[in-house]
Amino acid sequence: MAKRGKKYAKASELIDKDTEYTLDQACKLVKQAKIASFDESVDLDIRLGVDPRHADQMVRGTVSLPHGTGRSVRVLALVNEAKQAEATEAGADHVGLDDYIAKIEEGWAEIDVIIATPDVMGKLGKLGRVLGPRGLMPNPKSGTVTMDVKDAVESFKSGKIDFRVDKAGILHTSIGKTSFNEDALRENAAMLISTIIKMKPSSAKGTYIKSAFMSSTMGPSIPLNRSTISSL
Repeated sequence: MAKRGKKYAKASELIDKDTEYTLDQACKLVKQAKIASFDESVDLDIRLGVDPRHADQMVRGTVSLPHGTGRSVRVLALVNEAKQAEATEAGADHVGLDDYIAKIEEGWAEIDVIIATPDVMGKLGKLGRVLGPRGLMPNPKSGTVTMDVKDAVESFKSGKIDFRVDKAGILHTSIGKTSFNEDALRENAAMLISTIIKMKPSSAKGTYIKSAFMSSTMGPSIPLNRSTISSL
């Protein structure tokens, strides 16, 4: 295990590992416990009581954070010529189809979100092995396969995020920056958590939110009180 530095050790002293903090307390602590000179991301890690190996227990969706993520999202619109002007006007960073499919096959990866129209999905099938593991494959459930290209591009550029649990049932996503004020972090976190709660699969039994932690990119993790966040 890598040795932690003095700054990390000092920041860790602010957090009692045996205490589960409320969302308000965690949003205050995560700002106090930041240790990097850059504007760190604030992340949530939530372990759910689901088995993603079963399709009916896969928790995946999107949510529009009220205060955005604090970072610039690079959007690629893979659409036919009839939709390319719409995508460009909406603010997509890259717009095209066959040319960008070829670039992705060659290893190009300078994108965060890919939006596609249903009519081009047949061409994207061969990219599944490349885009799937990176969570970039367009999917109707995430709002990235749609004919309303303008709305999709604008939504993701303004703070809409795509989330899904990994193979271990853990969901990891950023909900802002340490430069955000406490209210903005709390409102972003509450929006994400309440959305996840509403998406609880009917087939999932027992405790749904098993554990939850908030942390900055370089800072220590802060345990969240499950009973308080489960009531959001």
